[in-house]
Amino acid sequence: MSAYIARRIVSMVPVLVLVSILTFALLYILPGDPAVAMLGENAGNQQTYLALRHDLGLDQPLYQQYLSWLGRILHGDLGHSIRTSEPVSAVLLARVPVTLYLGTAGLLVGLLLGLSVAIVSALRPGTAFDSIGAVLAMGGVAIPSFWQALLLVYVFGVLLRWLPPSGFTSPLDDPWLSVRGMIMPAIVLGTHSAAVIMRQGRSALMEVLEQDYVTTARAKGLRDRSVVARHALKNAMIPIITVIGLQVGSLVSGAAITETVFAIPGVGRAAVDAIFFRDYPVLQGAVVILTLSVLIANLVTDVAYAYVDPRVRFS
Repeated sequence: MSAYIARRIVSMVPVLVLVSILTFALLYILPGDPAVAMLGENAGNQQTYLALRHDLGLDQPLYQQYLSWLGRILHGDLGHSIRTSEPVSAVLLARVPVTLYLGTAGLLVGLLLGLSVAIVSALRPGTAFDSIGAVLAMGGVAIPSFWQALLLVYVFGVLLRWLPPSGFTSPLDDPWLSVRGMIMPAIVLGTHSAAVIMRQGRSALMEVLEQDYVTTARAKGLRDRSVVARHALKNAMIPIITVIGLQVGSLVSGAAITETVFAIPGVGRAAVDAIFFRDYPVLQGAVVILTLSVLIANLVTDVAYAYVDPRVRFS
């Protein structure tokens, strides 16, 4: 197992390099100029403009800018923000716990809703509840997250005033207010995951429930709850774990929209702000961190296979 994990970690390096090259190249295709954005009304002064581009290294060839940036990355230096001059590592590391908090909350919502509906639908196929679950799954996949976020804000934040419409409160400062403020973002982030987990979980459970050992367990007089908990669910977890691992990527990509709508100071919102302000170092650092989080999630998913199913072995 340790040798497999080591090989997977080594295989992450070329993926990160490829993503960094694509990101670095695509950023310079975007319209706009960071120097112009920083100078504002003074952008018309040619000398000031050229001097600022030189200070930022923007007058160098693209490959030299990338190699300089990659060299700093290897030394743990993500550079400095063009907009605020703060170290990018400090800007992003302060936001990583917020994104992890939101992502964990969204994943919990997805698991709670997805698995519970999947179990009931698998035990009662063809019933009204199964049909409702199918409709909810299709709706969860089809509804755009930004529209769902705005709808929740309008209903529960503006009309009913049950929940804070936006903002973020650290659980260390006020746990109750933090939980209330995280309910709507977690629902938005977890709805799509819940829909996918529900459909995959239902299919996997229905296949397992038709196996002979499940029939034997039922013939011994075990109730459906015991059959699912002790026999079926564990054997159906391999495809479910695969889906959960894949949903981490959706949670990461969806966090940018969710954090922006709800004004949550996470890594996704930092990336969105960096796009508008042409803050290339912050955006590049955010992409690297988000890519690394997806790679780590995939590694954890693969390792989890061996703990769920003893038949899975990695050499």
